[in-house]
Amino acid sequence: MSNNKTIEIMNNLITTIALVFLTSISCIAQETATLKITVPNATSDTGKMMIGVYTQETFMKAAPVYAANVVIIDGVATAIFENVPTGDYAVNIFHDKNENGRMDFENGRPAEAYGLSNNSMSMGPPTWGDATFLLKENTELTIRL
Repeated sequence: MSNNKTIEIMNNLITTIALVFLTSISCIAQETATLKITVPNATSDTGKMMIGVYTQETFMKAAPVYAANVVIIDGVATAIFENVPTGDYAVNIFHDKNENGRMDFENGRPAEAYGLSNNSMSMGPPTWGDATFLLKENTELTIRL
Protein backbone atom coordinates (compact mmCIF):
# COMPACT_ATOMS: atom_id res chain seq x y z
CA MET A 1 0.00 0.00 0.00
CA SER A 2 1.33 3.45 -0.85
CA ASN A 3 1.99 6.13 1.69
CA ASN A 4 -0.66 8.37 0.10
CA LYS A 5 -3.31 5.64 0.49
CA THR A 6 -2.32 5.08 4.14
CA ILE A 7 -2.53 8.83 4.85
CA GLU A 8 -5.97 8.99 3.19
CA ILE A 9 -7.25 6.06 5.29
CA MET A 10 -5.88 7.63 8.48
CA ASN A 11 -7.49 11.01 7.65
CA ASN A 12 -10.85 9.30 7.02
CA LEU A 13 -10.53 7.41 10.31
CA ILE A 14 -9.71 10.58 12.26
CA THR A 15 -12.62 12.42 10.63
CA THR A 16 -15.02 9.57 11.50
CA ILE A 17 -13.84 9.45 15.12
CA ALA A 18 -14.23 13.23 15.45
CA LEU A 19 -17.79 13.11 14.05
CA VAL A 20 -18.78 10.30 16.41
CA PHE A 21 -17.32 12.22 19.36
CA LEU A 22 -19.10 15.47 18.47
CA THR A 23 -22.41 13.65 17.92
CA SER A 24 -22.16 11.91 21.29
CA ILE A 25 -21.46 15.21 23.06
CA SER A 26 -24.55 16.81 21.53
CA CYS A 27 -26.67 13.84 22.65
CA ILE A 28 -25.36 14.15 26.22
CA ALA A 29 -25.93 17.92 26.45
CA GLN A 30 -29.07 18.61 28.45
CA GLU A 31 -31.77 20.88 27.12
CA THR A 32 -32.31 24.08 29.09
CA ALA A 33 -35.00 26.73 29.19
CA THR A 34 -35.70 30.15 30.68
CA LEU A 35 -38.30 30.33 33.44
CA LYS A 36 -39.92 33.72 34.08
CA ILE A 37 -42.07 34.01 37.21
CA THR A 38 -44.31 37.01 37.85
CA VAL A 39 -46.20 37.72 41.06
CA PRO A 40 -48.74 40.41 40.12
CA ASN A 41 -50.64 41.01 43.34
CA ALA A 42 -48.45 41.90 46.32
CA THR A 43 -50.39 44.06 48.77
CA SER A 44 -47.41 46.38 49.27
CA ASP A 45 -43.90 47.08 48.05
CA THR A 46 -42.52 46.54 51.56
CA GLY A 47 -39.99 43.73 51.90
CA LYS A 48 -39.08 41.27 49.16
CA MET A 49 -40.71 38.44 47.27
CA MET A 50 -38.89 35.19 48.02
CA ILE A 51 -39.12 32.86 45.02
CA GLY A 52 -37.89 29.27 45.11
CA VAL A 53 -37.81 26.70 42.31
CA TYR A 54 -37.77 23.12 43.59
CA THR A 55 -37.30 19.59 42.30
CA GLN A 56 -39.29 16.72 43.77
CA GLU A 57 -36.29 15.84 45.95
CA THR A 58 -36.10 19.34 47.49
CA PHE A 59 -39.77 20.42 47.60
CA MET A 60 -40.75 21.18 51.23
CA LYS A 61 -37.58 19.36 52.41
CA ALA A 62 -34.53 21.42 51.46
CA ALA A 63 -33.35 24.65 49.90
CA PRO A 64 -34.61 25.43 46.40
CA VAL A 65 -32.44 24.52 43.44
CA TYR A 66 -32.95 28.09 42.16
CA ALA A 67 -33.86 31.07 44.33
CA ALA A 68 -34.38 34.81 44.06
CA ASN A 69 -35.17 37.60 46.51
CA VAL A 70 -37.02 40.08 44.34
CA VAL A 71 -37.82 43.74 44.86
CA ILE A 72 -41.53 44.52 44.56
CA ILE A 73 -42.47 47.49 42.38
CA ASP A 74 -46.08 48.70 42.26
CA GLY A 75 -47.24 45.36 43.68
CA VAL A 76 -45.42 43.27 41.05
CA ALA A 77 -42.35 41.05 41.46
CA THR A 78 -40.62 39.25 38.59
CA ALA A 79 -37.76 36.75 38.57
CA ILE A 80 -36.03 35.22 35.55
CA PHE A 81 -34.07 31.99 35.81
CA GLU A 82 -31.97 31.18 32.74
CA ASN A 83 -30.42 27.89 31.61
CA VAL A 84 -32.67 25.76 33.81
CA PRO A 85 -32.46 22.09 32.78
CA THR A 86 -35.78 20.86 31.42
CA GLY A 87 -37.77 18.66 33.77
CA ASP A 88 -40.38 18.70 36.55
CA TYR A 89 -40.36 21.60 39.01
CA ALA A 90 -42.56 23.36 41.55
CA VAL A 91 -42.39 27.01 42.60
CA ASN A 92 -43.05 28.25 46.12
CA ILE A 93 -43.14 31.98 46.86
CA PHE A 94 -43.88 34.19 49.83
CA HIS A 95 -43.92 37.90 50.56
CA ASP A 96 -41.19 38.42 53.15
CA LYS A 97 -42.48 41.77 54.41
CA ASN A 98 -40.05 41.99 57.34
CA GLU A 99 -37.09 40.67 55.27
CA ASN A 100 -36.04 38.11 57.86
CA GLY A 101 -35.44 35.50 55.13
CA ARG A 102 -38.07 33.02 56.32
CA MET A 103 -41.81 32.60 56.30
CA ASP A 104 -43.39 33.69 59.56
CA PHE A 105 -46.21 31.76 61.22
CA GLU A 106 -48.91 32.65 63.75
CA ASN A 107 -50.77 29.84 65.51
CA GLY A 108 -49.29 27.35 63.03
CA ARG A 109 -50.58 29.23 59.99
CA PRO A 110 -48.56 31.34 57.54
CA ALA A 111 -48.49 34.99 58.63
CA GLU A 112 -47.14 36.15 55.25
CA ALA A 113 -48.85 35.86 51.88
CA TYR A 114 -47.65 32.92 49.78
CA GLY A 115 -48.35 31.14 46.50
CA LEU A 116 -47.47 28.03 44.51
CA SER A 117 -47.05 27.13 40.87
CA ASN A 118 -50.38 26.13 39.29
CA ASN A 119 -51.88 28.63 41.79
CA SER A 120 -52.77 25.66 43.95
CA MET A 121 -54.11 26.73 47.33
CA SER A 122 -55.45 23.60 48.98
CA MET A 123 -55.98 23.28 52.72
CA GLY A 124 -52.94 22.02 54.57
CA PRO A 125 -49.31 21.95 53.51
CA PRO A 126 -48.51 22.25 49.80
CA THR A 127 -47.97 19.00 47.90
CA TRP A 128 -45.66 18.23 45.01
CA GLY A 129 -48.60 16.87 42.99
CA ASP A 130 -50.53 20.13 43.27
CA ALA A 131 -47.61 22.40 42.39
CA THR A 132 -45.58 20.44 39.82
CA PHE A 133 -45.21 21.51 36.20
CA LEU A 134 -43.05 20.33 33.31
CA LEU A 135 -40.48 22.83 32.08
CA LYS A 136 -39.73 21.79 28.51
CA GLU A 137 -39.36 25.16 26.79
CA ASN A 138 -39.09 28.83 27.75
CA THR A 139 -41.98 29.38 30.14
CA GLU A 140 -43.71 32.30 31.86
CA LEU A 141 -45.67 31.62 35.05
CA THR A 142 -47.97 34.03 36.85
CA ILE A 143 -48.37 33.06 40.49
CA ARG A 144 -50.89 34.83 42.65
CA LEU A 145 -50.58 35.23 46.41
